[in-house]
Amino acid sequence: MSAEMRDVAPGLWLWRREYPDWRPEAGWEPFVSSTCVTSGGEVGLLDPLAPPADASEVWKRLAVRPPTVVVVLKPDHVRDVDLFVRRYGARAFGPSLFWRDDIPKTELEPIEPGSKLPGGLVALYDGRGRNETPLWLPEQRALVFADALTAPGGELRVWSTPWHEERALPALRTLLELPFEHVIVSHGEPVHSRAAYERALELPPWSG
Repeated sequence: MSAEMRDVAPGLWLWRREYPDWRPEAGWEPFVSSTCVTSGGEVGLLDPLAPPADASEVWKRLAVRPPTVVVVLKPDHVRDVDLFVRRYGARAFGPSLFWRDDIPKTELEPIEPGSKLPGGLVALYDGRGRNETPLWLPEQRALVFADALTAPGGELRVWSTPWHEERALPALRTLLELPFEHVIVSHGEPVHSRAAYERALELPPWSG
């Protein structure tokens, strides 16, 4: 199969595939993850990149419980939100602002830190100044990040910003108040534990 599927917790799974336009100088590994969560009667896709046409098992699984919500967590993670909205008639949520050359055709309902989404998902503040809104999935006790954290070589790290100590670390430490057990990231090894998150906050930031 051209896309890997992985179950994380009941009602929470993901698939990984190679990013179509990946280049070695990108600063991140070629495979990226897309997350699917069932919560509060809704089925949400988070930063989804469409599986290849021949990834039949992923498409079959999506067809069994079609997505009702699609969420873009960061302006440069538009990916395939338009495809999934057309295919499943899902509601779409995401940032208010996008890069001029990467704008979804779909009109997204804006989210910001503190926003509560269908299914009980909650948008969070990551302090990095990249307009990213990680999500808290209370039913699965999981955090899902776009790029605030990454896992090059399998090790969870905070992605570097010029204000790492001043803004990012305090915001990310605040998230420890949530009773999460799982951490999902887009780039690198996708699934991590709370202990790995705590360790990442003590490591030097990842600069690619």
